[in-house]
Amino acid sequence: MARPLKRKVQHGTPERGDLDGALLRAKALKLMIFDVDGVMTDGMLYYSERGEELKAFNIQDGHGVKMLRQQGVEVALITARRSRAVELRAANLGIAHLHQGVEDKRGAYAALLAQLRLDAAQSGYMGDDLLDLPLITRCGFAATVPAAPEALKRRAHYVTRAQGGHGAVREICEFILSAQDALERAVDAHLL
Repeated sequence: MARPLKRKVQHGTPERGDLDGALLRAKALKLMIFDVDGVMTDGMLYYSERGEELKAFNIQDGHGVKMLRQQGVEVALITARRSRAVELRAANLGIAHLHQGVEDKRGAYAALLAQLRLDAAQSGYMGDDLLDLPLITRCGFAATVPAAPEALKRRAHYVTRAQGGHGAVREICEFILSAQDALERAVDAHLL
């Protein structure tokens, strides 16, 4: 399997800025947690005439989540907002760990680690805004999107090329699978 091109993943400190370090961190993951707005969506809020909140999700991002789960990595969502659309999307993707309406994400994160009997190094988190800093700085593998504030990008181990809602989640899922030598196996499952 071809390794990704060597490139500087993030323009922060060398410790957090090298691809090999990011790959090592991603290799240890047993749980990947995603924020929703700005990560799984483009971050825009849409309302119908009746006041219903609408969200658009990327189908390839969803398939990336399914591939990650099929290769044994648990997936969770922790989001500050509450939305029926997120509940439906999580159910559609088979995500059992959904935490909505969580302003301070540290408690939900600690509960997830305890429930799954994992330590922080075995968890990853992808967020896009300042509310995500507590998890970005606690998890073993931190990812963000190009539109995130510099404070997140400096602390992330990986900044996606794709924007939130436009393939960023798929990019991270494939990066993790590649780090765990499982990407080819995930792709091969579609050749049968």
